[in-house]
Amino acid sequence: MTASSDQLAAVSGIPPVAPPAAPPVVPHTVAEDAYGLVSGVLFAAVGIAMLKAAGLVTGGIAGIALLVSYVIPAPVGMLFMLINLPFFLFAYVFMGPRFTVKSLIGSALIMGLLQLVPFVFVLQFVHPAFAALIGGTLCGMGVLAFARHGAGMGGTGIVTLWMYKKFGINAGRSQMAIDSVILMVSLLVVAPKLVGWSALSGVALSAMMMTWHRPGRYTSS
Repeated sequence: MTASSDQLAAVSGIPPVAPPAAPPVVPHTVAEDAYGLVSGVLFAAVGIAMLKAAGLVTGGIAGIALLVSYVIPAPVGMLFMLINLPFFLFAYVFMGPRFTVKSLIGSALIMGLLQLVPFVFVLQFVHPAFAALIGGTLCGMGVLAFARHGAGMGGTGIVTLWMYKKFGINAGRSQMAIDSVILMVSLLVVAPKLVGWSALSGVALSAMMMTWHRPGRYTSS
């Protein structure tokens, strides 16, 4: 049986060493939140554009918007925003107005930037493997930037953040479970080979959340 530090201190007469105090919580400033959200918008828009150029899907709301864009001839940015609307209602009820307003602004900016992408960023060729890895990682960085600044990119990301906040379920693991369903549905629309590469993008996206959005590693505002 191993003696505790208090028992050893009582025997030796040496007072126990107090554990280090937790670092103070330093809220983000408005400027930091704004820059964090803008960074997330840029990451997400470029990642989605790269995946779209390769004919892939990915996880989360971005993957749903991409999948629908292959069926309905509508801009992926507009679909991204429309599909998000019911999730914003969920966010308002369960995550609060501050979170919802930040998320709504961020998603509107993603939609606007995706509308501009064809005029400023044209990919003539990108290998599906490269698009999956880089595009999925960029989308994951976008989701992470939003999460760290008290917002969600929308859709399933809002649900996973709520599950993390309410039940402590790792956001990356719950996102990966949802992404698996999205990828299975995509088999009805996308060629199986491309779905395979799309799975890589979903893993890259979820891995960003599993690695960096963990308790104790970062305290958000």
